[in-house]
Amino acid sequence: MRVLAGIVLVPWLAIAAPPQADHGPDGPGAATILGQTRTLRPAVLELALAAYARAEEQGDVQRPRLTVIDYELPSYSKRLWVIDMTNGRVLHEELVAHGMGSPTGSGGDMERALAFSNQCGTRKSSLGLFRTAETYQGRHGYSLRLDGLEPGVNDAARERTIVVHPADYVTSERAEQRMVGRSWGCPAVRPTIARQLIDDIKDGSLVFTYFPDDGWLQRSPYLAQARTGVLSAGNRVADSAIPATR
Repeated sequence: MRVLAGIVLVPWLAIAAPPQADHGPDGPGAATILGQTRTLRPAVLELALAAYARAEEQGDVQRPRLTVIDYELPSYSKRLWVIDMTNGRVLHEELVAHGMGSPTGSGGDMERALAFSNQCGTRKSSLGLFRTAETYQGRHGYSLRLDGLEPGVNDAARERTIVVHPADYVTSERAEQRMVGRSWGCPAVRPTIARQLIDDIKDGSLVFTYFPDDGWLQRSPYLAQARTGVLSAGNRVADSAIPATR
């Protein structure tokens, strides 16, 4: 077992099973993080923590916060979490939009993300590990720029203007009706919490966006240690139940 910025990382095989309480002298474990959420799946958290650990080893972390986005969950489910990596506290559990893709919805329908891209003009979301950068006032208001850390997967994020921003089409009321809108590839969030969330993660924290894409899972340099497990990451997460409620 190893410690990362006060958080105990459980070995790879341990999180595949339902997590047990783990409050050791070195700080809170993954079970503590999961205990504060309703929809965060253990195997997705496991991958996110593995990516964070690798990034920290490489000096990519400038602020000890980790945002996890699970794009396999439906848009009406809370599928974004912000974790303080110094103590394991979950600061946000939120709705987040995915990219629509082309006007015909090639990036996903109203409920599900279907395809991802690193290409300009696709209006699709991107996968992988990002680092947050500076804030600015844009067409959507107070927004946060992201820099993709994975070549060929998300490194065109800044050029594509993939940013965290508020959006009127992301609300609890729309989620109740399963009508959360789609973005042009940005992880858009509820206007009422956007500024606080952005301030909590700006200036060098990490954002991990997940979807069971075999190519990315097998090639991501940030998941190299995770791939040493007996089972593939994709199979693990596929075996995890997708929550039916928000």
